[in-house]
Amino acid sequence: MLLRKREWLFVIAAVFITWALDASTKQWALNFIQGVKFYGPFGLVLHRNPGAMLGMFSDLPPILRIVSLSTGGAFLVFAYTTIQYLLPMKSLMLRVGMSLLLGGILGNVTDRILWGSVVDFLLIGSRKFSTPAFNVADAIQWVGYIMVVYALIRDGQQLWPTENTRKKIWINPKFQLKYCFILMVIGFGFSIIAGVFSYTYLQVMIDELVIGSTTLVERKFLTPFIFTFFSLCGGFILFLFLIGRVLSHRTAGPLYAFELFLDSLLRGEDKVLRLRTGDEFHHLQEIAERMRNHFIEQGTISPEIEGEIMVTEDQVIESDTFVGPVAPGSDPL
Repeated sequence: MLLRKREWLFVIAAVFITWALDASTKQWALNFIQGVKFYGPFGLVLHRNPGAMLGMFSDLPPILRIVSLSTGGAFLVFAYTTIQYLLPMKSLMLRVGMSLLLGGILGNVTDRILWGSVVDFLLIGSRKFSTPAFNVADAIQWVGYIMVVYALIRDGQQLWPTENTRKKIWINPKFQLKYCFILMVIGFGFSIIAGVFSYTYLQVMIDELVIGSTTLVERKFLTPFIFTFFSLCGGFILFLFLIGRVLSHRTAGPLYAFELFLDSLLRGEDKVLRLRTGDEFHHLQEIAERMRNHFIEQGTISPEIEGEIMVTEDQVIESDTFVGPVAPGSDPL
């Protein structure tokens, strides 16, 4: 476990604190802001933004804009949860930065779902020259971006450690591709179920509400829906493939390493099993050490020099599934 329970609570709470802060400030803006007012370089103005941050995507058709941006927010929740789980390092800076990003995005997505537009009310500049209107969620997102970039620069070696990374991505291609394929099929199945339900519900609603010919109305609404759905579905399936590759890599790697370790013992070679941070089945290290000690007691392998077990560089298998050399008694993690 990379984070303690208190640290996980802090990381997750950052999402909801950002979300609540954004909602409360927007409600204040709706109740009290009238016209344009500047206080030094900072200004206030009430503005409805139908697009995303700083008005992006506001020119898209309403149904395509609202559905795609709102569903994109839900997809980001899934991506956020997955990345937080798969991150191989603690880095509270990176994790909290991601939480601030998600909280800000959810604040704007909530507006878009409820009202079809986002409340913006902050300006920087003057009456003559100022930034586009934005809100607290947008500002916090920029803080999150800075934290994430800074953490990646500062802790990049922990995220992509050269001594803790396998050279091969596909340790067991048959197993890993099968694993990825199963995840993709499951994801595609759920996507199809959700798509059929949403499409038929929208079509039946149009048929019930529209008087007369529904062909033009269905073309106007259902065509953007299909385009948006398949775009999101394709991104979701691709993301599942990447998740499957990472998870299968963490499973296939240690199992293959354990196989090599067993084979080396049967050949009478003294080897030490060392798995990487993030690998599954870390208990295999303990089992491997017990087996190694048993073989030593049986006299099958003899690493003892002056009463101490010495593990030299050539006694650690240097392959894509072993980390070496490792000093005796050191923490493999």
